[in-house]
Formats: sequence, C-alpha cells, structure tokens
Amino acid sequence: MTNRIKELRQEKKITQLQLSIELGVTQETISAYEHNRHLPSVSALISMSEIFDASMDYIIGISNMRHIMVEGDRNACDTLQKAQLLNSFRKLGSKNKEKLLSYAEGLLDSERD
Repeated sequence: MTNRIKELRQEKKITQLQLSIELGVTQETISAYEHNRHLPSVSALISMSEIFDASMDYIIGISNMRHIMVEGDRNACDTLQKAQLLNSFRKLGSKNKEKLLSYAEGLLDSERD
C-alpha cells in the first residue's frame, strides 16, 4: 500500500514539521507515515483529509479518487462520525457486518415512511 502523504504535503508546500504541528505529532511520526513505517490514527487522517482536501482512502493510497461522493451527500456530513462508523464496521466479523447492514437498511426504510 502506497500512501500519498508526502505528495500531498509537498503539493500544499508545507514541511514535515509544519504538518506535525498541525496534527499534534512529532516530525519523526510524519516521516514514518510517509515511509509506511506507521499508519496514521483515524483522527490524524481526518485532520489530513481537511488539510489536503482529500479523502482518507486517497491519502493512504487505497483509492485513486481524491474525493468520494456519496449519493445524497454532496455537502459531506460529519466526517468524524463516518470515520468512526467505517472503523467499527471493519472490526466486525462477517456475520455481524451482515446484521449491521440489515439494520441500516431497516433504518433507511423507516426514514422513507
């Protein structure tokens, strides 16, 4: 997995030190992020997403789309809630993922009524 942190940081014309101050981490941590020795926390990814105007998936290199458009979500609701939901979903086993998806569909059905 290739991340784009260095590329985005250079595009923004900021140093590792400047980014580290923005994120509240050390410059060594930024270097570790850029060399795939350490993955950023969800909160660091959220902050970088705002700083770089890019999706978290794009930043860490799992998507080639810089911005993710969610149907009906052009103004992007609370990024932190979405990140927490995705993080929780990824931790679930396949059976519980199915349950969660079914529950979400039920909530959507109740919203339509």
